[in-house]
Amino acid sequence: MHHPNQNKTNQSVALLIDADNAPAAKIEFIIGELATQGAVNIRRAYGNWKKRSLVGWEKVLHEYAIQPIQHFDLVKGKNATDMALLIDAMDILYTKNVHTFCLVSSDCDFTPLVHRLRSEGKQVIGFGRQSTPSPFVNACTKFIFLEDEAPPQSEKAQQTISVNKLKQNTKLMNTLRKAVKAATDESGWASLGPVGSHISNQGPFDHRTYGFRKLSDMFAAIDLFDVKTSTSDGQPRLRVRIKKQTES
Repeated sequence: MHHPNQNKTNQSVALLIDADNAPAAKIEFIIGELATQGAVNIRRAYGNWKKRSLVGWEKVLHEYAIQPIQHFDLVKGKNATDMALLIDAMDILYTKNVHTFCLVSSDCDFTPLVHRLRSEGKQVIGFGRQSTPSPFVNACTKFIFLEDEAPPQSEKAQQTISVNKLKQNTKLMNTLRKAVKAATDESGWASLGPVGSHISNQGPFDHRTYGFRKLSDMFAAIDLFDVKTSTSDGQPRLRVRIKKQTES
């Protein structure tokens, strides 16, 4: 019997870019991320291409096989690209066999579209700036922030600042603790794989948003958790637990 997670890289992905509200410099990163989800067969960028502000996107359209969709501003100060993207997304939903939709935008107006796509069982991955409103971020299956590189500073100092800030994020800490508790077995430890799945099911979490290359690095950096490597079936596996003094 075919397992739904098999041949994931053969599943179809639709990339829809709100060019007015997305940084063109991050397109290589976006395409690389989506390659893990499947084949990006539909690639469209929406905007008024007569605007000088979109010149950055013009330079990358052909290199990444992105189709530009032209929409003139209907009235001064109001563009029509949001509605055009929404209409195309609904057309794709009903006429194409697409498993994952990727919306590149920082515009909260797309939140109802995300809810609609997810109600149809589709995965929705969002990419946007740190300023993206939380309703849009939280509606997505996964949301990845697109930011310029941070100013240079010592790696140790940067990590300390990051961890202290993380620990003040009550919602994030509760999410991590709940995931570990849910996956903890009789040994008192939780395997990292099920922990990661539990976190993803709770919301659009991505450890790289907080500056960590791997989820295990994040748990190891936060002194509320213990991380160890154990051997199972001859394979080393990472496990995590909540430090006993922090348990409620």
